[in-house]
Amino acid sequence: MQTLYALETMEPGNIKPGTATSLLKDKLDQTCQIFTYLLYSLVRVAQYAEIDSQARASKHLPTAEDLNVNTKIAGNEFLEQISNDRGFQANLDLWKMKHLPDQELIRKIYNSLTATDIYKNYIKEPSRSKAAEKEIVEYLYKNVLITNELFVQHMEDNFLHWGDDAEMMTILINNYLNKPHLFNFLQLISQEKLEYSRELLLTVIDKKEYCLELIKPKLQNWDPERIAAVDMLLMEMGVCEFLYFPTIPTKVTINEYIDLAKTYSTPQSGQFVNGILDNILKDLEQAQQIQKTDRTKK
Repeated sequence: MQTLYALETMEPGNIKPGTATSLLKDKLDQTCQIFTYLLYSLVRVAQYAEIDSQARASKHLPTAEDLNVNTKIAGNEFLEQISNDRGFQANLDLWKMKHLPDQELIRKIYNSLTATDIYKNYIKEPSRSKAAEKEIVEYLYKNVLITNELFVQHMEDNFLHWGDDAEMMTILINNYLNKPHLFNFLQLISQEKLEYSRELLLTVIDKKEYCLELIKPKLQNWDPERIAAVDMLLMEMGVCEFLYFPTIPTKVTINEYIDLAKTYSTPQSGQFVNGILDNILKDLEQAQQIQKTDRTKK
């Protein structure tokens, strides 16, 4: 969707063969970079426990509390697995991310975490359980890291598409914490998904005129020129999935594009896109143009 929108706003003379797929690759790469950097930020905050411990112990007149800083989170099972992953480290080097963290910002986030009751309860337990290790990382991400205004500004300053991807990142972080063993940092987006995204992009571009022929009659009193550009793109994508992607159920298509419209367009867009796609689907089904297959069958 973002790639198609970018193409819509480009001067025709600047669009050359390969521009669309090049833009798509750049956007997917940027999403992978944001995901990697968020995980790196979690690791750095956890590791700061050891920096804090050493700094406080090195004071001229350390207190008993200074000499007994709990560094349990620095050895968090999930964060250690990330840090020790060769693919993860390779991505940090490839995308030159190790210089990005602001040490003072990391310190402030760490201090915000240690002041919470959730963290205090976490370090009280001498043993480690997988559930508790996961819970503290989830809490650090959702309630401390991405709610920190300075960190959000830091992300906006360093990643152009942070605003577009922020909500999706919560889903990706959750997916990682639920099944970390399934993640390959050297291929964060599977080959199947890469092929699907490329095929959908090129199909929407190729079939644009035909899709508009199906969409415009359903707009009735709506002026196509005044409809949100994102809504039009989402409807074109939905029609293409109806017609040219036989393994994607029509219900899945409609639900996905309703959610996208709600997230990226106007408050009324979800209902609007739902109504138009549903009307088009009924016509296509009546004309027997919808041919869906079970993707599990070979």
